[in-house]
Parts: sequence; structure tokens; C-alpha cells
Amino acid sequence: MPPRRVITGRSQEPRKRFAEELRLLRTERGDSLRKLGEVLGWDWSLFGKMESGQTLGSPEVVQALDQYYGTPGLLLALWELAVGDPTQFKEQYRRYMMLEAEAVSLWHYGVSRPPGLLQTVGYAREALAAGGIKGQELDQQVEARIGRRKLLDGDDAPPFRGILSEAVLRTPLREVRAWHEQLEYLVEASQRSNVTLHVLPFSAGSHGLASTDLMFLRLLDGRTVAYAENDVRGELVEESSRVERLHRTYDAVRDMALPPAESRKFILRMLEEVPCEPST
Repeated sequence: MPPRRVITGRSQEPRKRFAEELRLLRTERGDSLRKLGEVLGWDWSLFGKMESGQTLGSPEVVQALDQYYGTPGLLLALWELAVGDPTQFKEQYRRYMMLEAEAVSLWHYGVSRPPGLLQTVGYAREALAAGGIKGQELDQQVEARIGRRKLLDGDDAPPFRGILSEAVLRTPLREVRAWHEQLEYLVEASQRSNVTLHVLPFSAGSHGLASTDLMFLRLLDGRTVAYAENDVRGELVEESSRVERLHRTYDAVRDMALPPAESRKFILRMLEEVPCEPST
């Protein structure tokens, strides 16, 4: 059998392909980055970062580029593939990310941080930077994490139930404004029809998930898998008996948590306690 021909010679990796198409369209048109910025009204450096793969940009920017280049929907489609590309995540998370994207419902317990699906840009950046990630890798990992939030958006979004330990709400970011935005986002998310949030107060006492972040994914084939993570490592659990044991522990913790309405009030109280930034 003869070898398959490479039709375009362009990358098959979604992020790289998106950047390549941006560079190709601009150079074929004969535009400089500065001219592109002047015409479309964004800082030209943004387009440079998009073409080098440092950032994917926003859908608004990509739609403007589609219109400018006369490629209706092409760049936006490539952008959506790049945002959802599991290869942008570290190797140990890729299979989990693929399963998460297919989940028909999700349950989460957080020990000290909000679930990735409900993190703001400011929170994700500080949390990832604290783990030693920096530079272009930090930008890419932040963008990848924030891109996951679209899973919970839209009319067909799967139901999500999250339990937040009180420690999540009492472990602020260094930047006051970013922490305020994160708490506001949790309040907003709790009002969506497909999102249910519980707060587990310190007064609930000891429980079986005191040191373990946990996510359950119910899949299209009816299976449920779990991802358990502590400070040392994370593990994708697919064996049904182990998943069932973890789920019983999760249910016991949920029974100890505040109901959704009281949990929302709890988060609002935490929001009110955030100090005001000094006026400039």
C-alpha cells in the first residue's frame, strides 16, 4: 500500500494548526502585525502572540479575523478545536480531560481550591504559578484551564454538583481584586440551572475526604469514573468497586454540607468580608 500523501503539510495539532493558518492568511494578504492591529482595533502584539502559539485569543477576536480575511467560520472552527485540544494539558491529565469533555454529569469535592471548571483567569494564573509554571507554558496552561469552563455553558451543558470545603472560601489569592472576582464567579455559577454548589463548613467535623479533591464523571455508556487528587499525585479510578466506595464517601460528605441556598449565602458572606482595595 503506498504511503498516505500529506495534502497540506501543515500541522495536525489543533493549536499549531490554528497559529499556522493565522500566519498564512496574514502573510498572503501582505499585512504587518501593526497594520492588522490598526485595522481591527486590537493591540498588534496580541496577533503576534496568537501566531506564535502563546495565546489563542478570544472568540470575538477570531470572529473579527474571519470577517477580515473573508473566511467565514473557518478560523472560529479551528479556534474551537484548539481550545478543546486535550494535548495542551500535561500527559497525566489528558485521558481525564477527554472523559470530562464527554461526561453527561459531574460531581466534585474541593479541599482547598475551587474546581477547575469554575476558576477565573486570575485564580488559575496564581494557582498554576504557585506550582512553578511560568512564561509561555503558564499562559498556555491558564488558557487551557479557562477553556474548560465552556463545558458548563449553553442549553445542553451537563449538570454539575460541587462541594466546597470552607477552606476553599477562606484561602484567598494574594491579589484582592482577583479573589473578589473568583468569589463573584462562584455566586454567579451557583445561580445557573445546571450548577449546584454546597459549602461544607468547618463545623461539620472530620470526614472521609479531608485531604482529597475528587471528581466523578458519568459517561454516555452509563459508567462512572472518578479522579482523586491530593498534594502528591492524581489518579484516574475506573474500577467500578473503587468508584462505588468513593461515591459512598462523597454522598456522606454531601449529607454534611449546607443546602444550596444556604451555601450561596455563605459565599456571599465571604464576598462581603473581602477588603476593599485602596482608592487611587
